[in-house]
Amino acid sequence: MKNILAILAIGTFGAWQTACAADIIGVITLKGTPPAEIPITPIMDNPDCAAMYNGKMPTTHFYVVGPNGEFADVVVSLKGVTGKSTGASAPPAMLDQKGCLYSPQILAIQTGQKLVVKNSDMCVHNVHCTPTVPGNVEHNDVQMSGGADLTYTFPNPEMFLRFKCDVHPWMFAWVSVFDSPYFAVSDKDGKFVIKNVPPGKYTVEANHRKSGPQTQDVEVADKDVTVNFTFAVK
Repeated sequence: MKNILAILAIGTFGAWQTACAADIIGVITLKGTPPAEIPITPIMDNPDCAAMYNGKMPTTHFYVVGPNGEFADVVVSLKGVTGKSTGASAPPAMLDQKGCLYSPQILAIQTGQKLVVKNSDMCVHNVHCTPTVPGNVEHNDVQMSGGADLTYTFPNPEMFLRFKCDVHPWMFAWVSVFDSPYFAVSDKDGKFVIKNVPPGKYTVEANHRKSGPQTQDVEVADKDVTVNFTFAVK
């Protein structure tokens, strides 16, 4: 009887945690004028790529900032939360090659989650990922125009795992891999949402590839929690 009651209690507690889960929401702002983006001149020297731009010079997108400082492409996560990945059952994430650039250039996934890489261009690319964490395997695969999608998974957490194209050496994307579903990437309005966080105390980390990381401590109960970050141009 005691064992049955214990099982029921555990089940009730688990249901209570799910019912009380809340979102961590916020806005990320950049103060100051970011460095000017760099023209990607080699694109215009490549006939296949240049044809997609009609003479308009593409640039880097290191700092994606709105008119009021809304800071996009900041990876926000719960620091130190591991072993909670639902990646094996999560929908695949998508990384495209379009206009001889990766899209999106900043992406986040879970360990074990499928990352599908597409080639939407009318030219050949090669998908070359170069992880630095042991256990995350390097891949270097040719992908023809109209060719089959490529699918990758990574077993270990890693921040800003690099994808590049050796055919077009200006092409890069950075994929952050987490061992839980508790992360987000800020959108063009600087907004982010980390959904369904169980009650508890956490450290929220906001990490931009050029501006570095910031952290804040929060406590989640049964209501959404707001956490805002402000970065300053160095």
